[in-house]
Amino acid sequence: MSEGQTPQQQANTVEYFLQDIEHHGRNERTAAAYQRVLTDYESFLAERFEKAPPEASYRDCMAWIHELRSTHSESTVATYASYLNRFYSYLERVGHTDENPMTVVLEEMSESIESNPTRRDITLPEMRSFVADVRHPLHRAIVVTLLKTGIRAGELCNLDLIDCHLEHEAQTWQPRAHIAGRPDSLFVSTEHTYGEESGGERRTASNKRKRETVIPIDDELKEVLVRWLAVRPDVAGDSRTPSAAATEPLFVGTADSWGQRLTPNVVHHVVEQYARERGWYRTGGGASENVTPHYFRHFFTTHLRDRTGDRGIVQYLRGDVASDVIDTYTHNWGDRVRETYLEHIYSVAP
Repeated sequence: MSEGQTPQQQANTVEYFLQDIEHHGRNERTAAAYQRVLTDYESFLAERFEKAPPEASYRDCMAWIHELRSTHSESTVATYASYLNRFYSYLERVGHTDENPMTVVLEEMSESIESNPTRRDITLPEMRSFVADVRHPLHRAIVVTLLKTGIRAGELCNLDLIDCHLEHEAQTWQPRAHIAGRPDSLFVSTEHTYGEESGGERRTASNKRKRETVIPIDDELKEVLVRWLAVRPDVAGDSRTPSAAATEPLFVGTADSWGQRLTPNVVHHVVEQYARERGWYRTGGGASENVTPHYFRHFFTTHLRDRTGDRGIVQYLRGDVASDVIDTYTHNWGDRVRETYLEHIYSVAP
């Protein structure tokens, strides 16, 4: 125990650290991952060595890493080690421990985080079979939207009604100006940031793209969205007027969070549920094994790039780093991007 540190302070070190990373803008899912890993580490220390985290030595940390190796992939072990290293760096900085025991552990570890892992190879027929098993209207809308657009889970959660322009009677709101003249399209903004207010609402996810993007909606995705809108729960004050739609989420909960905007955690839970049933997800599995919402972005990128042979259009749709070429696609959206997309986007219907 550091000099002057009470048992109560020792017990709250993880809680203090989680508050610190939240204040630094870490999103809800990242904070939840830190909490899960550090809570498991606390339990390990208490059960194995009867210690609290500030009392742990290099050998205690190494014992935890060794135990992880029996159930987790190398990349996951490296990721969890990086979480623990940041935690101890914080404790050292605020005076809760004299040194970071993870410094030597990281030097001796052979595992590393895969920045661009080789992911599970799923064929288009296999993906169609997967989608066929997703029958819940909300769950199907989530999965098909991710597969058809390549957007991130957080970007999906941040979609408002006005970001969706459907040429269908199911649409009872005025779409935003960016897509008012572009029927059957989605608008993905760059403005939403985790923890900050946007559209009169504090957001639970960030949009990480470098530029705003207009993504076409094909007939298949349109049908799924129309079916979802037919059963979408009303939210408080839902009058479907243009002003109300400006801050109303496109995707809302149908269970515990009835009528509330989805969070990335909910989206990940939905995808994980179906992926486990298919044998595509294992606790402790890394990015090369597990199918998560981000896997669908990888699937979208790979298949559409192979079909079009046009890396620039795929970069535009993904909202990647800007260039003069991307500006060309932005100004030529109606001809080049939409036509190419509709001609080459894969079908996920069985």
